[in-house]
Amino acid sequence: MADLKVHRPEPPAAQALGWRPAARSRVAAAGAPRSPRWRLVSSAAVLSVLTLAVLVVPLVVGLNQQVVDLSAAYRPPRPAHPFGTDELGRDVLLRCVYGLRVSLAVGLVAALVSTLLGTAVGAVAGAVGGWTDRLLMRVVDAVASVPHLLLGIVIVAVLRPSLSAVVVSIALTHWLSSARIVRSEILSLRARPFVDAAIVGGSSRLRIMARHLLPNVAPHVLLAATLMVPHAVWHETALSFLGLGLPPHLASIGNMINDAQRSLLTGGWWMSLAPGVVLIVATLAVSGLGGVWRDRLNPRRRSELSW
Repeated sequence: MADLKVHRPEPPAAQALGWRPAARSRVAAAGAPRSPRWRLVSSAAVLSVLTLAVLVVPLVVGLNQQVVDLSAAYRPPRPAHPFGTDELGRDVLLRCVYGLRVSLAVGLVAALVSTLLGTAVGAVAGAVGGWTDRLLMRVVDAVASVPHLLLGIVIVAVLRPSLSAVVVSIALTHWLSSARIVRSEILSLRARPFVDAAIVGGSSRLRIMARHLLPNVAPHVLLAATLMVPHAVWHETALSFLGLGLPPHLASIGNMINDAQRSLLTGGWWMSLAPGVVLIVATLAVSGLGGVWRDRLNPRRRSELSW
């Protein structure tokens, strides 16, 4: 008996334009895996270069980025100083390396603290439910109604500008997304059959949380922490640019851009261009890795991104 083939006519619009769905699907299937892989490789390569520069350059060069040389002030980029010098004769490239190290350290610590805080709030809200869930979510909505930067400025002003104040400010203003993600994932997992089986088996609520819910939420929590790092770095940069972040003697990207704004009118364009480019490249590299990870966790695109 011959195989029956079902013929599905193309839509009138597709017939009018001469589209062929089979050819289009082959092209999409052939090109889908390349984009995420290219983004992963490029982001990992850029982030590796920046990490090596932050860790190795200060050890190899052995120069103090705070050394003042007024005879070399306001020198444009040249082989001796690829990024030029600032108003005090300090090498801008060396200060960018030190500033990126401080900014990334602040961003990593603040992202870790904010993610832990948001995970705790979201886990309690999703697992306990009831009035506890409603109360915690109202707190999240209340904090989210205030702009992050404005609330961060208030926190830093109360604690006085310092490294710890910046970390606390970022952590207390960026935990909301983690709390919502964890809560929604736990509410989804609570309806799964394995959770019902654990309840029937006599497992306590704490054991179910530790053995079943949190391990399944962990990939999403790590993804939220990864994507939080660029936000934390930009938040620290904004606070330092406003003069409320790290102390002026610490070379951070925000402090460098704040110091360079006075030189724009005198033609010192390189003093603000270099730290700005470094900041954008670093945050795009981290965001690229987080974006690939997010696509891999998305079940709707998992078949397209398998490589």
